[in-house]
Amino acid sequence: MISRLNTMGLNGIEGYRIAVECFITNGLPYFEIVGLPDASVKEARERVRAAVKTSGFKFPPSRITVNLAPANTKKSGTVYDLPILLGILAAFGQVQLPDETHAFLGELSLEGKLRPVPGVLPMAIAATKCGIKTLYVPMQNAREATLAEGLTVIPVFSVAQLIAHLRGGPRIEPQPVWVRAEQTHFAPDFKDVMGQENAKRALEIAAAGGHNILMVGPPGSGKSMLAKRLPSILPDMTRAEELEVTQIHSIMGLVDPENPLVTVRPFRSPHHTVTPPGLVGGGSVPRPGEVSLAHRGVLFLDELPEFRKDTMEVMRQPLEDGAVTITRASATETYPCQFMLVCAMNPCRCGWHGDPSGRCTCSEQSVQSYVSRISGPLLDRIDIIIEVPAVSFEELRERREGEPSAAIRERVNAARAIQHRRFAGSDTHSNARMRPDQLHRICVLDDGCAALMEEAFDALGLTARSYDRILKVARTIADLDGAEQISVAHLAEAIQYRTYKIGRQ
Repeated sequence: MISRLNTMGLNGIEGYRIAVECFITNGLPYFEIVGLPDASVKEARERVRAAVKTSGFKFPPSRITVNLAPANTKKSGTVYDLPILLGILAAFGQVQLPDETHAFLGELSLEGKLRPVPGVLPMAIAATKCGIKTLYVPMQNAREATLAEGLTVIPVFSVAQLIAHLRGGPRIEPQPVWVRAEQTHFAPDFKDVMGQENAKRALEIAAAGGHNILMVGPPGSGKSMLAKRLPSILPDMTRAEELEVTQIHSIMGLVDPENPLVTVRPFRSPHHTVTPPGLVGGGSVPRPGEVSLAHRGVLFLDELPEFRKDTMEVMRQPLEDGAVTITRASATETYPCQFMLVCAMNPCRCGWHGDPSGRCTCSEQSVQSYVSRISGPLLDRIDIIIEVPAVSFEELRERREGEPSAAIRERVNAARAIQHRRFAGSDTHSNARMRPDQLHRICVLDDGCAALMEEAFDALGLTARSYDRILKVARTIADLDGAEQISVAHLAEAIQYRTYKIGRQ
């Protein structure tokens, strides 16, 4: 007796269809799962056996073989519990399965109830692409699955409820398509920041073009405060970006069952003790790291020199490529990671190097040793370096409210709208991600700008990469001004953000 039904699996953030084939024959009781299952899949045997019995059905006292096809891809996780159980009951003649346009997934408890599983959204999107019309998922995952358009989602609470539904008993109503609630205002707000107008301007430019930024200043100057307010001025995400981000969060089990769509750009702030696999991803079964969880959003590294050197260096390739490939013995996975890198650091160990108060106690050798933890190649990938000086007593005493985030966000959205029109039809979403051919076509310099750029190139000892990054920042500044061409003023401001030399005053 053989039965066959569909389920879904994950390969990175891409789902794919898996056929669950169950074969029951005479012989001593035996239950085997084949098709490259890992330990968590093999453990499904005990969960399925208990769930069948506690749900009021008879477990076949026969030789049972379950094949997960294609058999040449590694299977992991608990998503296959439900289809394995249904395949066994169908092969034993206890239930009639629907046609091949239906698919099932979910983890089982020992009492036959369904538990949520990670990665439902990418699997649901893949299901629609491979012709699946109806997807049965645990009740807690149902809202998330409806984000895949053109799919009927059936929320399942327990095995007994599902079998009754398949037998023509009480019907399980499809899950209504999830609709987002009204957007709430962001907090905290830039209006709380006193002074630091130069730093606010730099962060506005970074947000408008998706540029990497490093803030350098003494303790208490407001670096972390500014960074934590950056999400309040980031541009709105498109529907495609929301789905991209939600898929990554889904496979990590970070999606809110009640509000499954990630509509706010991610802001990730790992502690400086994070390891390289924690930052870029890893594990025996490759999983995304912080750089991928920050996709389309911000990765904030506070106290940058305190991070391990090897941890900082592994970011160099993801910053350039916008994707990270993790290779392990079991699999090779590629995860997207187009993020804004926002860093903050003190200028020295005591934090007061170059401060007019003269309170710094560090020697020049100590200062250079501290800042040398950040390599030149990593600094070359940062578009904007801005000094954040200590706030004066007068600024604190005045308590003058700054410009609110809503006003800054309007300008950022307007600049991003220009970029969306400029890059329509391509995979580029912001000025920071311009390809070389786009850069040469879009960032054309007139004679005055070319002369200024040549002077800066020689004076600052720029590299080809830093030259391109200055042009991208200048293009963003022009977009904020609504200008068609880059002017000398735009270029001069962009160059200014490369003149600060870390460790030198």
